[in-house]
Amino acid sequence: MSQPTLTQAPAVGNATGPERGTTPAVRPRRPGRPLVALARRLGAADWIAVGFLGILLLAIAAPGLLAAYDPLEVSPGNTLQAPSLAHPFGTDYLGRDALSRVIHGTGRTIGASLVAVAIGLGAGSLLGLVAAYFGRWVDGVVSRIVDVLLSIPGLLLSMVIVVALGFGTLNAAIAVGIASVATFTRLMRSEVLTVRNLPFVESAHHIGAGSKTVLFRHVLPNSYSAVLSMTALQFGHSILWIAALSFLGYGAPPPQPEWGLLVAEGREYIVSSPWLTVLPGIVIVLTVLSISRVSALFRTNQETKK
Repeated sequence: MSQPTLTQAPAVGNATGPERGTTPAVRPRRPGRPLVALARRLGAADWIAVGFLGILLLAIAAPGLLAAYDPLEVSPGNTLQAPSLAHPFGTDYLGRDALSRVIHGTGRTIGASLVAVAIGLGAGSLLGLVAAYFGRWVDGVVSRIVDVLLSIPGLLLSMVIVVALGFGTLNAAIAVGIASVATFTRLMRSEVLTVRNLPFVESAHHIGAGSKTVLFRHVLPNSYSAVLSMTALQFGHSILWIAALSFLGYGAPPPQPEWGLLVAEGREYIVSSPWLTVLPGIVIVLTVLSISRVSALFRTNQETKK
């Protein structure tokens, strides 16, 4: 008796590829691929800016890991020492390590700048949104206020406000934030004027959506990209203004470390010990340049996606 043979199922597809007429499988897009593509486009200057900002974040989160000395510890026997391995930024007129004071002052200066940007971004965006959307007398009142604020130099306006509020880092941040409201208001107003007449906004009105829904669900999300791009630029300006106010004596009182105050203390010894002024000034400049570089990089990446 012959034994039954097993029949082999027909092979699906081909060893060299899928059958004709079949749709090849689409690979799912990995979440990390855009970051990998962005990292590949980074140049040497971009990596330097990212690395420097990473060091600043570490100085804000854990300054004790980078600072070898107490920023307030006085050492009369080590006054006005030149930069060395023990003191890379030298020592000041009281023998305090200058690098440790710069590191501990990072959180104070950057934190005040963040507060200033948050105030300017929040108040300016709201004013620009309301003025452009409702128009008429609301737009007229807001526009006149913006014109008055823009007619006064930002640093001068910040000085007037901080004198009225009182000296201190937080008051200086509030003053800088109020001085930057006009910039965000004007930009937000122009963006909303462009978006509010687009077809999808008119369609939202026709289907019965309320003004509040249209304003915050349709107009605001489509008007915010340019404002967010301005935020990084304004953040750099806020750092310079906070440092300038501290340099003039409107910021944190001595002996608290703050970047502008460190430059002000070093100017008394600019001839004999120039590093006390030059090195903190270089840190301020590098911070602003790094923020501008990284923000331009992300802005270019967003434009590429579009």
